[in-house]
Amino acid sequence: VQVDGETATNINQRVSRFSAVVCDGQRTQSETARYLMLNKPAGVVSATIDEQHDTVIDLLEQPWRHQLHLVGRLDFNTTGLVLLTNDGRWSRQLSLPESKLTKRYKVRVQKPLSQRYVDAFQRGVYFEYEGITTRPAQLKIRGEFEADVGLVEGRYHQIKRMFGQFHNKVLSIHRFAMGSLTLDPDLEAGQSRLLTPTELQALSMETP
Repeated sequence: VQVDGETATNINQRVSRFSAVVCDGQRTQSETARYLMLNKPAGVVSATIDEQHDTVIDLLEQPWRHQLHLVGRLDFNTTGLVLLTNDGRWSRQLSLPESKLTKRYKVRVQKPLSQRYVDAFQRGVYFEYEGITTRPAQLKIRGEFEADVGLVEGRYHQIKRMFGQFHNKVLSIHRFAMGSLTLDPDLEAGQSRLLTPTELQALSMETP
C-alpha cells in the first residue's frame, strides 16, 4: 500500500480525502484538491445553484466546477475576489472568526467622506436590529467619495449598513483582497484561475 507515493508503514497514518492511495498497484483513491480565485461581476449570485440568476459556478468552464463550493459570499451587485474550493477543511479554516482574515474592499459612496468615518469604523458601528457592535474596521480615504475598507467579519450588508449610519448611500463595492491574497489584476470580470502554491501557503500561515 502506498499513500502519496510512499509505502505505508504506520497503521495510524492519516489519509485525507485528497491522498493518492494505491493498493497492489491499483489506485483506490485519487481526488485533486482545487483552489480557485474568481473575479465576480455584478449581477451574479454567490451560490452554486439559483433558478433565476447566473451563479459563480455558471461562470466556470472546468468540467469539475460542480464539485466546488464558495468560501464566503459577496452580495448580488458586489464585485471582486471570490474563492472556490472542493476542500471543506480549508474553507472552514478561512471562515473561522478566530482566523481574523481581513477582507479588503474598494467602496464608492454618494456623499463626501471625512475623518468622522475613519473614527467610527475603528470604534465599531452599533447595529440596533441585532443589538451588536461591529468589530473595529479599517477605513482609508482614497478620495472625496472613495475609500478602502478592511473587515474581519462579514455581517449581512455590513458595509452598506455601516455607511448607512451616516445616511451615505453606497454606490459600489469591490473586494480586492483577502488576507495576503490579492485579486489578480489580469483577471477580467467573470474570469478565474487556480491559486498558486505560494498563495496557498501564505493563506495557510494566516489561519489557525
